[in-house]
This record gives sequence, structure tokens and C-alpha cells, in this order.
Amino acid sequence: MNPICKLFNIKYPIIQAGMVWCSGWKLAAAVSNAGGLGIIGAGSMYPEILLEHIRKCKLATDKPFGVNIPLLYPNIQQIIDIVIEEEVKIIFSSAGNPSTWTSILKENGITVVHVISNTKFALKAQEAGVDAIVAEGFEAGGHNGREETTTMCLMPMIKAAVTIPVIAAGGIASGKSMLAAFALGADAVQIGSAFSIAEESSAHPSFKQRIISAAEGDTRLAMKKLVPVRLLKNEFAEAVSQAEAEGADRNLLVELLGKARAKLGMFEGDMEKGELEIGQISAMLNEIKPAKQILEEIWEEFLVGLKQLNDLHNQIKH
Repeated sequence: MNPICKLFNIKYPIIQAGMVWCSGWKLAAAVSNAGGLGIIGAGSMYPEILLEHIRKCKLATDKPFGVNIPLLYPNIQQIIDIVIEEEVKIIFSSAGNPSTWTSILKENGITVVHVISNTKFALKAQEAGVDAIVAEGFEAGGHNGREETTTMCLMPMIKAAVTIPVIAAGGIASGKSMLAAFALGADAVQIGSAFSIAEESSAHPSFKQRIISAAEGDTRLAMKKLVPVRLLKNEFAEAVSQAEAEGADRNLLVELLGKARAKLGMFEGDMEKGELEIGQISAMLNEIKPAKQILEEIWEEFLVGLKQLNDLHNQIKH
């Protein structure tokens, strides 16, 4: 049995990323009900809002689901208390040191996965006792690695460095890209951008349409002096680019970013002044569909591609 399917007790080795302003209980429940692993994105939720989403997700699915927790979250103790009290079984942690909370979570019977972007942090996560890691390449939307290592390069390096299961992320939105990740050693894939435009996603309709209309080269990695993040180009992204070109320091970038910039764009629908976090794969996304259909189409294409490779192998063999 696939190690990730066994670890999470899911049908397909497909995980929905816990994206800010997109990953509420509706999307998580829809993905879990379809046989993948749905994840609630706590990064854009106050503790009381997260509690509401966890409880609604429990009512909407009897399948496993998880919560993504950025470890630099200002109310991290409250968030940890909530997931323990609500008996959430799976946590994906990111943006912080996994050694701080992993043992506490595991003592409470929680499966822990940590998101990393380089080998150094993969080894630290494994040492901290996590059950699996997400190797996220530079193609991914949202917060990213400073090294700018692509998934194609990152995945085999991480797989060679650790002994725990590895989930590939970044630039994966089809069965073919999933198959490529598996060829590089992935045990599963985590998909963000494709699910951000699902019918059940809490992203603003204007943001979904902007993603659909995105072309090749319409995203860029910005704010490396602050926290690297991949954004769709707009007025805000252009202002950041100009400030960086003029040598803006960390403090100036913080001032330019301000508060609730991602909420303004992704959730409230301001397509010019908001921060629009999305991956490079947005250039290949062109239709809003139910999450179940997205997952099933990816899986079917994966199986078709796998058969084609097996046929090719047989041809070469004979």
C-alpha cells in the first residue's frame, strides 16, 4: 500500500494544500470526501474562526482531514490547544521550527507533516520526529524557499536525504506532473493552485477568474528580504518590484506590505492593490470545477500516463 495513503487512511495519494484565504472547511471536506486529504488553512484564521471551520468540517465529512499551521502564527499556543482539544488527527506545519511543537502534537496522537524547501530543513524535520515531509519547489504559490530550487531538482535530493515519506509540491496540477513527481521518488503530491479555483474554494470569484486568465510568466517571486512569496503581477506586485529594484530594506517592505494585504486580494477581490498568491502552474489552469472532479481528473490522467510508461517499458524490453 502507498505509504502516504496508509499514513492518512486515504484512497488517493493526493493532498490539498492549506492555502490562506482559499482553504476553508468546504474545500477540505470536498477533497476528503473525494478520497484525497483535505486541509484547512489556519494561516488566515483567528483561533475562533479555525475552531468553527474544524467543527463544520467534521459535520461535512467522516473522512480524515488535516489543518495546516504556520508555526510563526502569533496565536500559536491557542491554535495548538484547539487542534488537540478538537482531536484533529493530522497537522501540516510550515514556516517555523518543527522541533518546537512536533513532540507535543505526537504525544496527543496527531500525525505531523512539515513543509520544507531544502535538504537542511528536511533533515531537521526528520530529526524533530515528523511522520512525513512536503518538499515544496520554487514553482509553488505563496511563501517559498529562498534557494529557488525547482521541484524537479528538490524532490530527488530530499528523497535521497531522508527515510520518511516525501510529498512533492510545487507546479503539480495534472496527472502527468503527478507522475513526474512519482518518478522522482515522491510518495504523494500536494496540490494548491488547482484547488484554489475549485467551486468549494473560499477564494474571491475575481481572484479565481484572475488565476484562470493568467499566462506564462504572470507570477514572480517577491519580497526575498522579508519572506519570499510568489505573486501574480498587479499594481501591488509592481510596487514591490520597484521598491526592491531601488534597494528597499526589510522595514520598507514591511511598510509596503501593510496588514491584511493577502485578504484584500484573495478574499475580498481587489485585484490591483491586493496580494495575489498563486503558483506558476496557474498558466495552465482554465476552468472552475468541483474539487471532486479536479481530483478524479488528475488521478485518471496519472493512471493513463502510468500505463503508457509501462507499455513503453514493455516495448523497450522486447
